[in-house]
Amino acid sequence: MKTLVTGATGFVGGVLAHRLHTMGWDVTAIGRNPAKINQLEDDGMRAIRADISKKDEVAASFSDVELVFHCAALPSPWGGFEKFYQANVIGTRNIVQACLENNVKRLVYISTPSIYFDYDSRIGVKENDPLPEPISHYAHTKLLAEEEIDKGFAQGLAVVSIRPRALFGEGDTVIFPRLLSRLKTGRLPILGDGENIVDLTYIQNVVDALLLCAESPANTLGKKYNISNGEPIKIWELVSRICDELQLPHPKRKISKRAAHTAASVIEFLYSLIPYSPEPPLTRVTVSMLANSTTLDISAAKNELGYHPNVSVEKGVQKFLKWWKEKNPSLRWR
Repeated sequence: MKTLVTGATGFVGGVLAHRLHTMGWDVTAIGRNPAKINQLEDDGMRAIRADISKKDEVAASFSDVELVFHCAALPSPWGGFEKFYQANVIGTRNIVQACLENNVKRLVYISTPSIYFDYDSRIGVKENDPLPEPISHYAHTKLLAEEEIDKGFAQGLAVVSIRPRALFGEGDTVIFPRLLSRLKTGRLPILGDGENIVDLTYIQNVVDALLLCAESPANTLGKKYNISNGEPIKIWELVSRICDELQLPHPKRKISKRAAHTAASVIEFLYSLIPYSPEPPLTRVTVSMLANSTTLDISAAKNELGYHPNVSVEKGVQKFLKWWKEKNPSLRWR
């Protein structure tokens, strides 16, 4: 199968590209990180440095492609709207158009459950539940990107989308590394009451879901599916176990969700006054992620895609920590 993977220099796209390559697929991997492009080539894949927000660069990447996995996105709780719009909306529009022009058999798209959440807890969210106003530029532009996907489907493009929740695992550059960085300083408080539950998704389970989408039946086309490990956990208990494993200081001080949200609002306002400001040390999105309970209903993916998580959260965390220790040998781990 000749396939194109966008965002192959990122977390999901990179893991997916390597899985497909080991399965014997003919993979073209595109991304923006030159060092990782070189690594993909060294690993035996055809790799192209391309910016999907530029239509001509996207068009040049399509050559006898049968299947496209669109994993590229700008995922961040902070940044200017235009950057998100170019990466997530224009980029998706360009991919959809190239698929239509090249008669691609199927497009598999990675969206996000960030579109579901506001600043309160939500349990068992289904794909067709009412959507709140987006809480970030990322959520807003990914929702607009889904509209581009829907337009492509209306024009005859076979497409299936997933909304995977809180991805982690070996190669993670976002969730756990950020958390570990803050834990290492000893200044991360427990946000909220410490009893909130969340869904996480181990990276290889997400790749399994993407492969199921590539060959799913006709009744799945045009649909979006929630993906998670399906085993909600208390996030602060997990943080405590990670601290034990890596000998990091445990969070002890508690800040109420309301106080943390207020503090984050003030910090965001102050940072918004600084041109080209870096990400603030605390954002309302971060507070929402760490203080609220957020879980998804994945019954549709189980029933229609045949999705079943093969790696538990506990096993996935063990795999991540093993990889993290090997990646940081100069640090003292237990």
